[in-house]
Amino acid sequence: MKNIFLLLFVSAPFLLFCQVDLNKISTSNKFAEVLNHIEQIYVDPVNAKKLTESAIVAMLEELDPHSTYIPAEDADDAQSQINGSFVGIGIRFQIVKDTLMVIATIPGGPSEKLGVLAGDQILIVDGNNIAGVGLKNNDVRSKLMGELGSKVTIQIMRQNMKTPLKFTIVRDKIPIYSVDASYMITPEIGYIKLNSFSRTTVEEVQNSLKDLKSKGMKQLVFDLQGNGGGLLDAAHHLVDEFLSGDKLIVYSEGRSQPRSNLRAGKKGLWEEGGLIVLTDEYSASASEIFSGAIQDWDRGLVVGRRTFGKGLVQRPIPLSDGSEIRLTIARYYTPTGRFIQKPYEDKENYKKDLTQRYLNGEFQNADSIKFPDSLKFITLKTKRTVYGGGGIMPDIFVGLDTSDITDYFGDLVRGGHINNYVISYIKNNRESLKSTYPNFEVFNKNFRCDDAFMTDFFSYVNREAPELVFNESEYSISKKIIQMRIRANLAQDLWSTSESYQIYNDFNEALLKAVDLYKDKSYYKFKLDK
Repeated sequence: MKNIFLLLFVSAPFLLFCQVDLNKISTSNKFAEVLNHIEQIYVDPVNAKKLTESAIVAMLEELDPHSTYIPAEDADDAQSQINGSFVGIGIRFQIVKDTLMVIATIPGGPSEKLGVLAGDQILIVDGNNIAGVGLKNNDVRSKLMGELGSKVTIQIMRQNMKTPLKFTIVRDKIPIYSVDASYMITPEIGYIKLNSFSRTTVEEVQNSLKDLKSKGMKQLVFDLQGNGGGLLDAAHHLVDEFLSGDKLIVYSEGRSQPRSNLRAGKKGLWEEGGLIVLTDEYSASASEIFSGAIQDWDRGLVVGRRTFGKGLVQRPIPLSDGSEIRLTIARYYTPTGRFIQKPYEDKENYKKDLTQRYLNGEFQNADSIKFPDSLKFITLKTKRTVYGGGGIMPDIFVGLDTSDITDYFGDLVRGGHINNYVISYIKNNRESLKSTYPNFEVFNKNFRCDDAFMTDFFSYVNREAPELVFNESEYSISKKIIQMRIRANLAQDLWSTSESYQIYNDFNEALLKAVDLYKDKSYYKFKLDK
């Protein structure tokens, strides 16, 4: 009892001393001091690293929705998307029935060079069995990715072979392409689908533009639907391919960042031809810089739905342990001065914004979208009205068509049944498919999901998911989109994403509208920028 009394007596002036002394020390020392006390005298053992990371996350959450912390174990993946490459063995894979299957090899990658084939099943990696052990996607990346020039030995099982094949693969840089598709829709209309803005984006788009121009392109549909953005620098230089002279593309400024004007500065590859940009609610950040500049200068039409509404610039800042923070350092503005960031004072409402837009009917009807008059801006050539404060509103609105979406279709997609069936079907029929359809053009013209094919599909689904009962009425509603998904997945596995988009785009309402606008010759309400 005497010892307890002594402890309490001594603690009181100690706490008073700490309170006085804390006023003299820096905020960072204060944090270190608290953490040290927790580590030294907290009642239970603690994980100091976890506590520190939780504190960092909580601190950044006090700022804005886009200042984020990336743990060291995730930093490489995050950088891969920015850099447009990663180090690995060069395969696209899928885990099917707890087995790692090669869906495709990356052209020119180390796996393709050694003879690894689509359909191969990887059973052993560096002597460790990976089949039937509950393998996850992150496990695959940790085993197959590594340092440039390092080696990994895999054993694969190939169809119609009795014994596994062994390959020792030297890891190399594998490109992550930001151009998903590039092809001619008609003899005069070209199409480019961009999924992100990385360090390789400008070169990829330049190559696509050169190719499409050589095929006679006079009008371009540039698809940014679903493109969540990326590098500001990539957006700047990409817009420069479409704007002439020294036109302002975007400017940014922040508390410690003076205004920075980014302008066009070179002869671009597509400064005069027809241009329609497709956007939707998932087009964000760099996609909004691109579409905002094109719209403000009346260079082309924006078609689709209102974009996400992110007008903040983040700087990646590496930390000493390999982790990273991405800190908002500035706001960016379109050439007319529009700040298109949607309000984020209420963080919970910010997270629910897209859901609320859908519930408000904004995805279906343009009249449901309200912009205050205080956010009106005037385009720089034809003096049209555009708005700030919540994304880029398209010049021509195309509502989301959900008439063919049913619960049964959703169950097929979310359960992975379409994708898994296609993988299984190609595995068993690859040679006959390649023989019957030697190229995509023949496939696209002749392959149909006939009754016999769909019977096989539903039998597969019934075996894999007997709880998913076939719903004939809902299938009749979703029949076309289900069969489209199957055909698009087949095309992607047999060829590439570019071919799959040629099938998918038959149902892309915004793209179909863009083609109609070009065909009726009245798609611009203003003259082309000269």
